[in-house]
Order: sequence, then structure tokens, then C-alpha cells
Amino acid sequence: MEKSTVPVRTAHAMSRVLASSESGVKFQVLSNPEFLAEGTAVTDLAKPSRVLIGSQQTPEGLRAAATLKAVYAQWVAPERIITTNLWSSELSKLVANAFLAQRISSINSISALCESTGADVDEVARAVGSDIRIGKHFLRSSVGFGGSCFQKDVLNLVYLCESFGLRDVAAYWQQVIDMNEYQKMRFAKKMVSTMFNTVTGKKITILGFAFKKDTGDTRETAAAYVAKTLLEERARLRVYDPKVKEDQMFWELDHTCHVNAETVKGLTDLIGMDADPYTAAQDSHALAIMTEWDEFKTLDFTRLFNSMLKPAFVFDGRNILDHDALREIGFQVYAIGKPHGDIVDSFGR
Repeated sequence: MEKSTVPVRTAHAMSRVLASSESGVKFQVLSNPEFLAEGTAVTDLAKPSRVLIGSQQTPEGLRAAATLKAVYAQWVAPERIITTNLWSSELSKLVANAFLAQRISSINSISALCESTGADVDEVARAVGSDIRIGKHFLRSSVGFGGSCFQKDVLNLVYLCESFGLRDVAAYWQQVIDMNEYQKMRFAKKMVSTMFNTVTGKKITILGFAFKKDTGDTRETAAAYVAKTLLEERARLRVYDPKVKEDQMFWELDHTCHVNAETVKGLTDLIGMDADPYTAAQDSHALAIMTEWDEFKTLDFTRLFNSMLKPAFVFDGRNILDHDALREIGFQVYAIGKPHGDIVDSFGR
């Protein structure tokens, strides 16, 4: 039985392998992809939005699907259990993640337009999300998506489309990845330009290195890509994350972004981790929020401001902070998709 994300028609390959066995055992291959999110996996399993079971549309295949459905029916309502053919099930898992990634890239593209026009991306998202045809989920703009699933599954879909000669369709889904890369690069470049077009030798505090809160997972984390750009500009980075360890951070920088001692001279002098955010921020020029950890909302920002060099900057890559309160303290604040002081509206205010 397939549980993880697989290329479409993997079940066919599995069937051929099993059929080559001389054991004489009869079998059926089912596709039962998981829809579990990191940080909420147990809840997702106990109260799934849906259970998907794919089988061959033969009497034997349908009986196998019904047997598995009966297992899930012990705690899942029947209307939440969807049965399909094998290929629809395999493709549905890819498409589900691709659609979620697409929504994130879509709102992130609008965040760039908001900054240029003086609109507020959260207000736009709330207005758009109130349309029941669209819905409010996955419309929070950020520095970009990460994790082990979204990019891999979208690229899988791109490859699948290309292998069937659907180049225009492949290009459409490739743009979801391209927009995600653009958002990460745009955020890093905005940091450099805001800090007087140079960060060489400047200390910047990265708050959060995991790709999402409540996990220690750093795979494809946006923080690694932003750190790479800043390191190339010879910034000095101190990182704090409540669950990520320093060796894990260095592994991700090397594995994902090819940032290592060979590619970046003096790497260990340029970046390291601290045990708490206040140590990381001491004598720093800027704070960059890269993961939406709840604890970052309750930090003593007055204490942080007093310990930093001036002017002190905050770059909120997750839009989780009270930006007006930060400005009252004295911070210069940049937040994704938010109006800035250099935007003048049509009435000249």
C-alpha cells in the first residue's frame, strides 16, 4: 500500500514487481496517501479532513479498497472517505500540495504589489478570503514556503507534465516555484537596500531557522536562502531558534544552498547560533523574523532595542509582530506586503 507521495503510476510498477514473485500470493496495490502536516500530524490523523483510497477498478481491487475503508470507518465518518482509481489517488496527493503552494505563491506575488501601491496584504487577503469560493486558508503572505513537501511535489508535477509533452502546463506550475524563489530573494535584497545598500560587516539577528513553527524541521527553509544571500554580502549572522541546533543549521546551509567553508570564506566566523534571542541581538543592526514562533510575539522589544546599534531595524518575514508598537519603541520596520513611509497615496499625504 502506498502511503507517501509518489509519482503517478508508481502502483503499476509495484504491481509488476510483486507479480514477478513466485510465491503464488495474490495481492492488490492500494494508494492511501497521508494528508498530515508537521506540528499537527496526530490531530490530522485522528480528525482527517478526508481519507483517500485508490484501487484498481476490478472486483478484487474494489474489495481491497472496501476492506481498508472499513478500517478507517472505525473513527472517520463515511462521507470523509473518498475512493478513486489508483491513478487519481496518486495524482490527487501531488495536486493537493501543488494547490496549497500555488496559493502561497499567489498571495506572495500580491505582497510585492501591495508594497508598491500602499495596500496592505493582510487586508487584501481578508477581503479576498471572505469570498466563500476562495476561502481564507493559506493566504498569509510570508518570506516563502519551505519544508519537504511543497517544492518536491510541485517539481514532481512539473516533471510529470513535461514527460507527457504538456510543456505549457509544466511552465505554469514551474512558476509557483519561481515565485517562491523570487519572494525569498526579494526579502533578502530588501534587507540590504534598507540598510543603506550594504550589510558588509553588519551584525544581523535571524529569529527562527525552522521552516515553520512548532517543528525542528529545516528542510528547504526560507531562512537558509536568506542567510545565503546575506552571507554572500559578508554580513555577520547570529541565529536563534528554540528547536534547531547549530550543526543542523550548518547541514541545511550546505545541503540546500551549498554554503560551506569552501564556498564562503570564514563561514564559522560569519554565522552561528545563540541560546537565547537577547544574546543573539546584542550589538545587532537588525532583527529578521524568519519563523512564526509564538514566543517571538512576546519578546521584550524595548530590551532588544536598547541592546542594538542604531538605527535598529526589524524585518518581519512572517507578519506576526505589532509594527506600530515597534515603531513607537524606535525601530525602523519593514514587513512583507505592508505600506512603508516612502509610499505616498494619491491624495499626497
